[in-house]
Amino acid sequence: MKEITVEQLLERMNSGEQINLFDVREYWEYDEDNIGAKCIPLGDLPKHLEELAPLKNEEIIIHCKSGARGGQAQKYLTAQGFENVVNVCGGILAYRELETA
Repeated sequence: MKEITVEQLLERMNSGEQINLFDVREYWEYDEDNIGAKCIPLGDLPKHLEELAPLKNEEIIIHCKSGARGGQAQKYLTAQGFENVVNVCGGILAYRELETA
């Protein structure tokens, strides 16, 4: 499975690159803290497949709190035919840790 570090993600975000970034945490978690991704909770992914379909051949970057739910989302989307799904190592916890370093 493909992964991206928080350092790589931050670099790409800061460069202004258009990325398809999705947060698979729950809405309440997203409301407490987010990095600008579109929130689609892991359990809601099946309901959003049609919306995500245009991205089947594009890179999709998934993040969650620590990386576990992101990995589950990555496996699910890959099984649905999405070809380039990337999980953020360490999730938002690692991202916020990097910011304070």
